[in-house]
Amino acid sequence: MSDDQRLPDTKARAAKSSRRSFLRGSLGAGAGLVALAAALEPLKDFDTSGMTMQTFLQKHYKEMTPEDMEQVLERIRTEVEQRYDVRPELRDVKPMDGVEFAYALNLGRCIGCRKCVHACVAENNQSRSPEIQYIRVLEMPRGSVDIERGNHHYDRPTVPDENHYYMPIQCHQCANPPCVKVCPVEATWQEPDGITVIDYDWCIGCRYCEAACPYWARRFNFVEPKLAEDPEKAKEVLNPDMSYLSNRPRHKGVMEKCHFCLHRTREGKMPACLEVCPVGARKFGNLLDPESEVSQIVRNKHVFVLKQEVGTRPRFFYYFDQDYHQNEGSASHDDSGHGKEEA
Repeated sequence: MSDDQRLPDTKARAAKSSRRSFLRGSLGAGAGLVALAAALEPLKDFDTSGMTMQTFLQKHYKEMTPEDMEQVLERIRTEVEQRYDVRPELRDVKPMDGVEFAYALNLGRCIGCRKCVHACVAENNQSRSPEIQYIRVLEMPRGSVDIERGNHHYDRPTVPDENHYYMPIQCHQCANPPCVKVCPVEATWQEPDGITVIDYDWCIGCRYCEAACPYWARRFNFVEPKLAEDPEKAKEVLNPDMSYLSNRPRHKGVMEKCHFCLHRTREGKMPACLEVCPVGARKFGNLLDPESEVSQIVRNKHVFVLKQEVGTRPRFFYYFDQDYHQNEGSASHDDSGHGKEEA
């Protein structure tokens, strides 16, 4: 076997060793198997971070056989049912061959209503207390795409405001993701369809990925997430349609982010944020399919990406309608030094 063939297994073993070494050190485990077992005993009831003996000993996602995965899925189904009194439809949805997902967002149409934000929260079982949002909508002054001048906290009785336009920002599913490179235990990686995922059972909460992301797209659970203060209401809002790498419930101490609703999109549906948009500002599809709407937009519109100079190569594109260019020509001018990318 060549060195190249050995490399993936070596990396996986190194990741497993790093993760377990980190956890053993944080738990103060002593030398020897007996001491280690004694130190790990409390993990069975280690509720604050969601870590259990089963998750501690779980294989890396890329190492698991279908039988291994089914055991893990059944464990999670049982945990969700015990927590919410709802039996989830949980599966491990794999990427499709010949697919590279991409998003295109028409900034000339977005009205800043934030319906996409709240649809995302509901679809992906994000914490409501405190509320974790994968999508930020910036109110931008007309004539600029400098996101440093955007206001995430705008509060108006009606939108849009005539002096502003609106720029939603979420995970850009970069082709060159810096968040993946800095993870010390390979808890986050890029899938063949371009989606960067997180294994919540493997994440150690170091937050290196959060610091590396130039788009502020990752969220950390500082406290145990809650779907509602009242457990009875929590089970009413829980979305039981779940996937292992997307919207299953998370615990304190792990990262999460947008994953293009892979439990939907890998099964031929659209992301929840797109479906709820009242003005059709969002377009999504397979970049490798020349007939897809998103592919045609990238080829035929004057699209741009945020922070092109950092080399992340996002799969999240922005563009303006032609009539918007004519009426507000300076709006597409990048006065922040952020580059543009023409199709």
